This record gives sequence, structure tokens and C-alpha cells, in this order.
Amino acid sequence: MKKKDVINLIRYFAEKNEAGFKVEAYKIAKEFEEKGDSQLSEYIISLLSGSNSLVPQEFTTVIPDSPFWSKISIDSSILLLPDSIVDDLKGIVNAVSHNMGLHKFLFVGEPGTGKTEAVKQLGRILERDILRIEVASLVDSKLGQTSKNLQILKRELSDITNPENIIVLFDEIDMIAMDRTSAHDVREMGRVTSAMLTFLDEIDSRIVVIGTSNLYHHFDKAFLRRFDSVISFDRYSHDDLVDIGVRLIDIYLRQYQQFNRNIRLVKKIFNQVQQLPMPGELNNIIRTSLAFSNPKDGFDYIRRLYISLNDVIPTDVQTLKKYGYTVRDIEVLVQASKSTVSRKLQQGG
Repeated sequence: MKKKDVINLIRYFAEKNEAGFKVEAYKIAKEFEEKGDSQLSEYIISLLSGSNSLVPQEFTTVIPDSPFWSKISIDSSILLLPDSIVDDLKGIVNAVSHNMGLHKFLFVGEPGTGKTEAVKQLGRILERDILRIEVASLVDSKLGQTSKNLQILKRELSDITNPENIIVLFDEIDMIAMDRTSAHDVREMGRVTSAMLTFLDEIDSRIVVIGTSNLYHHFDKAFLRRFDSVISFDRYSHDDLVDIGVRLIDIYLRQYQQFNRNIRLVKKIFNQVQQLPMPGELNNIIRTSLAFSNPKDGFDYIRRLYISLNDVIPTDVQTLKKYGYTVRDIEVLVQASKSTVSRKLQQGG
């Protein structure tokens, strides 16, 4: 925990800024989790989620059943994001907490960039239930039925007690947000988009509405104007992805002691991949590399990680040397002894 984190925490407490206090506290909890102290991290989160938060809230939200939504769970999983996106999420927390009239947000970006997971984190920090709208259940092939479904959805949301405790998530909102003037569009979908515009105009301002999409550039311009802010999740630099990959590996190695640590080599592999996958896919590659590794070889996961990221089996010691790998690195990657690697390097093959 850095000095500035402590200072920010104290400052937010003194200013009675609950939103800022909770964001900073969750950040500290995440740092403890990354360092392997899961118990302390969970304890901090439990304090923030329970009656010991800075300003205790007592409310009961009655959420009726509906074919149009499902309530999604909010867990305490670690979400690794670039600072630029984290700052935007902090802005949402502050805007909503201080009732600044902003409550509709659009998260755009490639699959695996953390859009949906970020919504879960916002739900936890803002202490709001998240209702994921099943967009497919809204869209109907019958003429005009989709528009009617949106009207029904609006009425059902208005029946929820304490709407200020709700986040409505339109995950993959693309189906009802495409350009009405597109030559490839059909008239019915144009009417659907118009109905969605009306829905966004009339929804209770106490409800936070978040849409997610990876087809941002195809959206109807009028639709985009309905949102108070459009936040791009396509802001991962190569260094961001390297840092996230290394931190994920470190977290998993602390959880599973059967693997040997070589963070330096792992970071070297990440650095030398020109186009790293987005965090969601990167996390899956790392987990698969660990899960499928040879239990008798504590470094096998590193070799599997290299193969998955480079789509090539590391066998050419000269090529590996050219890329800057040491004899010890090559020994791990090609699964050969140090003497064998040294001999091949001297022989030129």
C-alpha cells in the first residue's frame, strides 16, 4: 500500500466523500489480494459491503421476476484495468453518488476488455443490484412486438421499489442500437431503435443504465447522444497488457504452490509478443497453460504459455538466443539441460 493511498483514504474520510473513500478502499483490497493476502482483502471488502461502511445504508429492494432480465451476482474477483479506465469508473461512482444528473453510460470496446466485469465492480462499490437485460428476449420477429416489449420492460422497472439501488445492464446492446439509416437495416429494426431511444429518454433517472458493445461505430448517432458518457475500453497499451499478464501469473502462482516461479522469464515472453490478447483472453490462456501443464515439471506452464502466445513450439535455440533469452531461459523453454543447450549454441544449431 502506497503513501498516497493512505493520504487519499484519510482525505476522503475527512471530506465525508463516501464514494471516493470506497473506491480507494477497494483499490487497497485489490492490492492485498494481488500480494497473496486474500484474508485481509476479503475482510476489507466485507467491511465495505456491510454495516461498517463509512455511511451505513439500510434499504430493501424488491425485484420482481421478469422474462426480460436476470439478476447477476457481484463477486470480489480482481479486475485489472489501465489507470485511464479506472479514472473514468471513479468518475461514474462520484457522479452517481453525488446525484449529479448523470445515470446513462455506454461501455465500448473489444471482447475481453473488461466491460461487463467493470459493471459488476460498480455494482459492488455503489451497493446496487445489477439486472442484466436479456436483449434477445426483447427482440421479436413479430411486427411491432419488440417495441411493445420495451414498453413492458419500462413498466416493470418502474414497479421496482428503491430504483436508486438498481443498475440496468444492456449487455451487447448492438441488436437494438444499430443505425436506422443503414442501407442494410430493415424497417422493423429502425422502429426498434426508435423505441429504444424513447425508452432511454423516459427511464427513471434514479436507475443507472449501462450498455456494453463492441460495435460502437455502427450505432445510430441519436442513440449515442442519449448516453451521458461513452467510455472506451480499447485503451490498453502493450505495457498495460504485459503488466496485467504478469500480475495474473503472480496471483495464480500464489494460489497454486506446485508451480515454480520465474516471473522474469514470463515477463520477457509477454514483452516479446507484438500483439498480446485482451485481458479476458489473456487470462484464459494463462489459466489453461497452468491447468494443462505437466505436474512433474514446475516450469511446463511457461513453455505452454510461450506456445499459446507465439503459435510455435520453442525448439530452435539459436532463434531463442537471438530474441534475448539466456541459456537458463532456453533450458526451460526447450526442456533440455543447460549442458545440452550450451553445446547446441556452440555448434550453431
